[in-house]
Amino acid sequence: MIGNTISHYRILEELGGGGMGVVYKAEDIKLKRNVALKFLPHDLTRDRTAKQRFIQEAQAASSLDHPNICTIHEIGETDEGQLFIVMACYEGNNLKHRAEKDPLDINEAIKIAVEVAQGLAEAHAKGIVHRDIKPANIFLTSDGGVKILDFGLAKVAGTTRITKTESITGTVAYMSPEIVRAEDVDHRTDIWSLGVVLYEMLTGQLPFKGDNWEATMFAISNNAPVSVTQLREDIPLSLERITTRMLQKKPQDRYEDIQTVVADLRAIDNKDISKIATTKPSASIVVLPFLDMSPGKDQEYFCDGIAEELINSLTHIKDLRVVARTSAFSFKGKDTDVREIGRTLNVDHVLEGSVRKAGDQLRITAQLVNVTDGYHLWSERYDSQAEDVFTIQDEISLKIVDRLRVEIMGNEKVSLHKRHTSNIEAYNSLLKGRFFSQRLDKGDIEKALKFYQQAIEQDPYYATAYAAMAQCYCTFGLYYYLPSKKVFPKARIAAQKALEIDETLAIAHAGMGLINYLYDWDFESARQRVERAIELDPNCVTSRSDYSGYFAITGSMDRAIKEVKHALDLDPLSVNHNVHLGLFYLKAKQPEKARQQLIKTLEFSTDHPWALWLLATTYALDLQYDKGIKLLNDALKVAKDYPQMIAALGWFQAMNGNKKAARKTLQVLHARAKGSYVWPYLFAKVHAALGENDLAFQWFESAYQERDCSLAHLLTDESVDCIRDDPRFDELLKKIGLYRYKTQNQPA
Repeated sequence: MIGNTISHYRILEELGGGGMGVVYKAEDIKLKRNVALKFLPHDLTRDRTAKQRFIQEAQAASSLDHPNICTIHEIGETDEGQLFIVMACYEGNNLKHRAEKDPLDINEAIKIAVEVAQGLAEAHAKGIVHRDIKPANIFLTSDGGVKILDFGLAKVAGTTRITKTESITGTVAYMSPEIVRAEDVDHRTDIWSLGVVLYEMLTGQLPFKGDNWEATMFAISNNAPVSVTQLREDIPLSLERITTRMLQKKPQDRYEDIQTVVADLRAIDNKDISKIATTKPSASIVVLPFLDMSPGKDQEYFCDGIAEELINSLTHIKDLRVVARTSAFSFKGKDTDVREIGRTLNVDHVLEGSVRKAGDQLRITAQLVNVTDGYHLWSERYDSQAEDVFTIQDEISLKIVDRLRVEIMGNEKVSLHKRHTSNIEAYNSLLKGRFFSQRLDKGDIEKALKFYQQAIEQDPYYATAYAAMAQCYCTFGLYYYLPSKKVFPKARIAAQKALEIDETLAIAHAGMGLINYLYDWDFESARQRVERAIELDPNCVTSRSDYSGYFAITGSMDRAIKEVKHALDLDPLSVNHNVHLGLFYLKAKQPEKARQQLIKTLEFSTDHPWALWLLATTYALDLQYDKGIKLLNDALKVAKDYPQMIAALGWFQAMNGNKKAARKTLQVLHARAKGSYVWPYLFAKVHAALGENDLAFQWFESAYQERDCSLAHLLTDESVDCIRDDPRFDELLKKIGLYRYKTQNQPA
């Protein structure tokens, strides 16, 4: 072949080859430049259909004009009918050659991964999936550039249809589980493969290995990889989380798009890398609810409370990632192996324990388990009087810190030992209140309030009880169980009392911030309050959630999405946080991302009415109202006569042009209002959808007079888009204090 001329290309030398063909360096005689010619094996394009498919894919790939994608100049065919493609020729070598030497410097690995991801983002935006990302297809140019090779070829070849053992050995290690299982694939298969490449660059080894290709395929489908921080101590925890998320078995559990991978990789601070180079990586832990071993099996609230107190204590340690309560308690009552829990929550350690309480006698056992091998790192049994529970909690927290070798600063030590009461009766009342408040049902919230009031009577200086009471009153307003005017002023009094007793109580600042933006419509004070809460307790998931809510209300949707993702990192199985991420994508006018997120949420909470409602709304943005109405009817079967669902149905009917049905639904809503509270905002948005603007603004005025907290969402609520052009809408925004954010967030 060398020395021959094919078309107007003179072959100069062989550059390499593999299962996808042989590559030669050639001179373009016409344009006097060097190019690369790749000759495709005959069996890949031996029939007319396959050949046409290759040409179509190559044409699509040639449309990709991006600095991180190898340029395709031309498709050609030899006299013997063998297809070849003409590509740009670069000086340098592929990543496979570079990675065979040693693990890469962390910054170099991040740079390469970012540039590959940027090229993939360009392709994915045009509907093109590579399907064969591996080091041999990533070229490192001599001037420091990164180029992706072989776009479009993997789809033609059909990577699940490789029969030669010698070629599959080099390819299968980078295949996603869905390719291994011969399932349909989308852009997330490239995210997986890039995750494998990143893992290999960082550690010098593959995450999934086997003695043969069948064993490797089994490992890809079934085994969890060893954490990169276990193989290399100078890797920051943030980078470990990125690789772990990219390598989730289910596509829906990975990053939803490659652009987010780029953003997270770029967000890694060089200071973190240099710091970790001389220190042990940060640790992560989930505290499971303790088992009730009491004779009467009547201490569930106490068992849950001890676990929650430990969670709250440990969250103050900056270098310890502690999974939040919702996700930790999702395993309650389930016989789940700790290694599976570790994989699901992306943590290294599990704390589990039990409580046996009989009268004043208390026995607490606790054990810290390494999820990698299931071995106990530490275990202890405590026999004492019930009032000694505070000392026991302190000791358990310190043992965890010691065993995980987490360094704690002076202020963190104070927070770790901080007790908000020494009264065991008040403590018990608080735990009972928390037990009921987590259920979110109106009756349970009322029970929780009674226990919090009891705790305050038992200890009038119990700041945590006041803060918990404020959260309960906020919940009444958030879930519209009672009018805003009846509950938010009471919430403010409780939160203020908590802060008078203890100004450093993060949850009280977060509660005050919630009151500020939902009821006071004082959005800047809300921001300051929530930022103070995060400063005091960076790992408090409630504060992170409230912070995301502030940004969503004021129209900064990118920041809202970022903050709710932070909350999800701390509480990955929280249905509320998952639903909020879908909601924020919806508010950002990204219906497809919202849809994917909400479908993912419904996979582990199959009939969640809010997820169904928001999923319906994604179809509304695409004007597919019939699909939305069907989903809403499913939501109504679960939520029954909940006003927000009824109003949503009326809105859909009106937007779909069925005004008769919408007015009938309005009648149902009015009938519902005779027996319980229905907030005015709901009537306003249905009338707006009907085109009855005067009636809509009458209801908006009622909402304003009642300080309906729904008005705080007016700036970004997609259901009132149909009325935004009415001059009265901007006047309403000004009255609420949201107009300034409208002008701040308008596109330039």
